[in-house]
Amino acid sequence: MRSAARAAARGFTLIELLTALLVLSLLALMSYRGLGAVLETREHVRQETDKWQRVAAFFARFKRDVELVSPRAVRFAGGTAPAWRGAAAATAEARLEFSRFAATEGVDTARRVGYGLNEKQEIELWLWPGLDVAPDALPARYPVLAGVTRFELQYLGPSLAWVDAWPTTASDPPIPRAVRLQLGLATGEEIVRIFALQS
Repeated sequence: MRSAARAAARGFTLIELLTALLVLSLLALMSYRGLGAVLETREHVRQETDKWQRVAAFFARFKRDVELVSPRAVRFAGGTAPAWRGAAAATAEARLEFSRFAATEGVDTARRVGYGLNEKQEIELWLWPGLDVAPDALPARYPVLAGVTRFELQYLGPSLAWVDAWPTTASDPPIPRAVRLQLGLATGEEIVRIFALQS
């Protein structure tokens, strides 16, 4: 009986303590790695969510602008420009320019609007002060979407064929039937959207 009482009062051996510490260390390491993976996933999801929210906001802005398209040509110092002008290739000017009515909410005015891709891989919104352009009037330029490697536009003509520039001939209507927008994002995604126009 004395040996049993002595064994019960003895406590843990060094090997038992080291084994318990090893098990606890392994559990802590696995928990740390699991927490790190959760935090990395959370950050990735946040970045992806932010990216797609910016893309959705750009498309909403573009859709709103093209829904308000006006068939009115604009006057400027050198003559007139068509109501809708789409360039076949990127230049220093906007890739797309068009006349736009004022919104029904009364928050803006009828004006000339343009979209183009700058050298920083940003799509820029170009806003002129009004429809008719003063001799030295320059548009205000605002980046609306960053991380874009490709910005291509095509236009649906009366013959239901897609063309790369508008107008193609003097007999074309002032506004194409639709515009097809193709974006290439720096993260590798390709997005194509088609917007019907009120012609």
